[in-house]
Amino acid sequence: MNPEKTILPDFLIAELYKNSLVILDGGQPVEETIVREEPVSVPEKKEKQWFLGSNVQKITLVVNEKEAAYLADDSLKFLTSILGACKLNLGDVAIVNYRATAVDYAQVKEQLAPRSLILFGVSAQALRLPFTIPDYQVQSYDQCQFLIVPPLEKMLGDSQEAKLEKSKLWLCLKKIFHL
Repeated sequence: MNPEKTILPDFLIAELYKNSLVILDGGQPVEETIVREEPVSVPEKKEKQWFLGSNVQKITLVVNEKEAAYLADDSLKFLTSILGACKLNLGDVAIVNYRATAVDYAQVKEQLAPRSLILFGVSAQALRLPFTIPDYQVQSYDQCQFLIVPPLEKMLGDSQEAKLEKSKLWLCLKKIFHL
């Protein structure tokens, strides 16, 4: 065996014994300071937004679309054109697909605070409203205007029935938005 001593540099010794090395200063123990790395924070999962749009104008549109997170493409195109005619856009509204996210009026009122609530193919009972109204009748309740209309599918296309439904909807929207 070789009688030579291996001398390690100070920084290596400090690194090897960083959590257990105590340095004495004049025979008195020095307060041990252990530097611990902060745990890596995992970003919180954002709760999935349950409506489409920014809700700037506090207008909530509740639809009943199957096989779509919010709206099917043709329904979205139709609603976008209707909103444009009312001088609104998707940023002004909140579109909720009742089939994808079953909500009630209390939840909508608390989280979206609508001034206008239009239900496309969703009944007042489904939203647990304390009243019922016929289709195409504008009703005020709880500082909000309500309108219940048939599903969007009935308004798509150029058939005579679709045109009639669109015209009924347009008359109600003119009343709600003072057009």
